Amino acid sequence: MKSFSVLSALAFAGISAAQTPSGFTPVVEQKLEVTFGSKSVTPGLALAKTETSRQPTIGLSIPANGTYLWMLIDLDASTNFINPGQGQPATYLHTVIRDFKASGSSSADGVSTLTSTANGPVAWFAPAPQPENPPHPHRYTNLLWEQPENWQVPAAANQMLQSQKTGFSVPKFITAAGLKDPIAANYFNVTG
Repeated sequence: MKSFSVLSALAFAGISAAQTPSGFTPVVEQKLEVTFGSKSVTPGLALAKTETSRQPTIGLSIPANGTYLWMLIDLDASTNFINPGQGQPATYLHTVIRDFKASGSSSADGVSTLTSTANGPVAWFAPAPQPENPPHPHRYTNLLWEQPENWQVPAAANQMLQSQKTGFSVPKFITAAGLKDPIAANYFNVTG
């Protein structure tokens, strides 16, 4: 019985460490620091659309010595933008920005701010869920990858980024882009 309790505790600890929403693959355990204005995002934090209208600041609490690729997706979009309740649930690609690097500044708690001068390959598109009846939160998921040295977006990955916004598949993108699993993540909720 004691070993069952230990295993249960370990399983719970593994679940609670996830920085991605329940059921999302790949599971990411390292927290991506995401800040809108002065509001720091804890996984699952509810935010208003107005609070997420500007691109957030992102950072890492682990050594940030590389170059990084950041993505924002909505896991709860609808295939019907005019009448969301009549559509099917689908992942929607919002943003993919490359070339993030540590800015050299760190917060008091040791978080290195990441910055990029790039605005793509998919420019910032703020969360904008349509009003739904009944209202439900959309899980906006932030993912961060180590960007390989001299990385250029492969043609197959670029095709996905430019034309497959609704129904976007992160695992297929990882393969097409030649990336490893994300190193950090975080998510927040916005209700239409």
